[in-house]
Amino acid sequence: MSKPVVLFVCVHNAGRSMAARVLLAAYAGEAIEALSAGSEPGTSVNPVVVKVLADRGHDATREAPKVLVAEDVRRATVAITMGCGDACPIFPGVRYEDWPIEDPAGQDEDAVARIVDDIDVRVRTLVKELLGA
Repeated sequence: MSKPVVLFVCVHNAGRSMAARVLLAAYAGEAIEALSAGSEPGTSVNPVVVKVLADRGHDATREAPKVLVAEDVRRATVAITMGCGDACPIFPGVRYEDWPIEDPAGQDEDAVARIVDDIDVRVRTLVKELLGA
């Protein structure tokens, strides 16, 4: 069996999908390939998201928003959308999930921490599911 590939997609790839990618990479290590992208990527990662992740021991300072490309979706075992509507192309064999998670853009640190908490729980559940742990 090949290594699972998880693609997280949101509009700007600056908050939700980026936090999910960073958390998945931290929890799964090399066992799962973690990707993220945006349908309309921003110019930088949300600094409040970077701070909240740093406070939890996760470094997102080297991250940068990336544009969603069909090849990443095609490679994915699971494609998780977060508020990007139908911008994610559909391919046979890819499992799709939509996580209804609030956008951290313009939110204060407490609100972003709650959003990251939500993402964290979902990512940990996904890791257990994909790795059978």
